[in-house]
Amino acid sequence: MKSTHRQLVKNLSKSTWLQLILLGMVFYTFTQGAQFIGLAFLPAATVTHLLNFSPIFVAITSGIVNKEGTTFTQWMGILLSVASAIIYFLPLSIPANQIIGLVAVFVGVLANASSSLLGRKINTQSGLPAIVITTISMGIGGVLLLIAGATTQGFGQLDWLQWLIIVWLAVVNTAIAFTLWNKSLQSLTAVESSIINNTMLPQIAILAWVFLDEALILRQIIGLGLVTIGIVIVQVWRGKKR
Repeated sequence: MKSTHRQLVKNLSKSTWLQLILLGMVFYTFTQGAQFIGLAFLPAATVTHLLNFSPIFVAITSGIVNKEGTTFTQWMGILLSVASAIIYFLPLSIPANQIIGLVAVFVGVLANASSSLLGRKINTQSGLPAIVITTISMGIGGVLLLIAGATTQGFGQLDWLQWLIIVWLAVVNTAIAFTLWNKSLQSLTAVESSIINNTMLPQIAILAWVFLDEALILRQIIGLGLVTIGIVIVQVWRGKKR
């Protein structure tokens, strides 16, 4: 962290510290922790499908929390994107032994929506660089998540390949990704940033096709196309609205 960033941290107010601590707990400890629990009980595709409902909760509460309303056209884009995700995964069969996973992911969806709203508030009102917000909130949330994992499951024995995977996840999927996420919240509303997360669905499907040779049927291709159209509608209407 640069010297200017360190100076900013020293001058943080108590209220800003509380907001960053809360963001760390909600976005990293609760959201990521809930996803990990969900992945232990549910297929990755099901978890991804459920996370696509986050923009709905964000859109409902964004006008109240951040005074950023969602236009009718943007609502149509959000609903199209969510409906398309449902089309992609139909028929969806969930055995009874996956109820715990469903509950965990639902908690993760609510936490993810809450963190989008709180993150937007901090990024627009604190005046802090994205790297500072990410470092503090991720540090706090990551430590809490590590303590929770160590307490419940221990550290286990990891080989060198597993350590490489952890390093990749820590640097690329976490540090860089969440810094970019906070950067996006400085320009985009919580709804607009949240709907971009739905691009994970077509990305995962395409990568699975390329690397895992998981072919796509026509219904899934249509679903992916509609998801993309819904995302584009939300973002294009942003430019017209402003």
